[in-house]
Amino acid sequence: MKAVIVSQTGGPEVLNLQERPLPVPILQDVLIRVYAAGVNRADLLMRQGRYGVSGQAPVEPLGLEIAGVVEQIGSSVSRWKVGDRVCALIRHGGYAEYALANAHHCLPIPEGLSFEEAACLPETSMTVWDNVFRRMRLQKGENLLVHGGTSGIGVTAIQLAKALGAQVFATAGTDEKCRFCEELGAIKCVNYKTQNFEDVLKPVGMDAILDYIGGEYTSKNIRLLRTDGRLCFIASLGGAQTQFNILEVMSKRLTITGSMLAPRDDEFKAALAAEVEKRVWPLIATGQYKPIIYKTFPLSEAAEAHRLMESSEHIGKIVLVP
Repeated sequence: MKAVIVSQTGGPEVLNLQERPLPVPILQDVLIRVYAAGVNRADLLMRQGRYGVSGQAPVEPLGLEIAGVVEQIGSSVSRWKVGDRVCALIRHGGYAEYALANAHHCLPIPEGLSFEEAACLPETSMTVWDNVFRRMRLQKGENLLVHGGTSGIGVTAIQLAKALGAQVFATAGTDEKCRFCEELGAIKCVNYKTQNFEDVLKPVGMDAILDYIGGEYTSKNIRLLRTDGRLCFIASLGGAQTQFNILEVMSKRLTITGSMLAPRDDEFKAALAAEVEKRVWPLIATGQYKPIIYKTFPLSEAAEAHRLMESSEHIGKIVLVP
């Protein structure tokens, strides 16, 4: 099969299309013929050796989420059969013509969705559900601020939070992106390049903030939070080091948390996938949540897909198709 391999840590140019052996499913694995693979910020960080603490280039193909058709099943698989249309969260290997997935990390492709649309779902849906609704316990009627509202995570968080009764606010880097966030369901989106989001949103106040910027945003986030507010980090694109007023955290009883999905164990991901299927998939059926694709690239142009993501010009997801 063809697969995109990281030859060494570095820029998009280190991505190379190579021939690799076909993976073999065992026990709880399913072999999926990949028809589409989602591109995520974590892929870029892995390519650069900046995801986690390893500092090394990944030895396996990149790619954390895929959609396709089950080709083979392991000896312990009971739910899926050959020919089933599934999307899946995987540990690695999505940038390829075939990939292995744990059977418990697979989800049925919702009726009416293309493979490209389905490939947008696993990583973003599970990340948002885990961090916004499990970790920060967002409740109906509360205010949620989503930084980077037009990212794959952002468009997912806005739609799910609105569907479940929260009031959503966002930040984005252009007026066009801000309009898109508001059309998607955000009450207000602040262009962080022309306005100070803290000044604009301070009169409102936030109960929960989903942030992948970190850095100088942190102190602003803390000042924006109401009493018993929650701040959750899912990346640190603006810097991992920061300073803030601990007394403000204490006086407002704030919770500061964060997570990374890729390193979590199989049992955690299986439980999360089951919860997402139960709670999020019905929102797709009713049209309250839909994947938003900005552009698709052939597998051979994975480097261009990464360059586009690094430019931050996109709105929604970037997808690779073999």
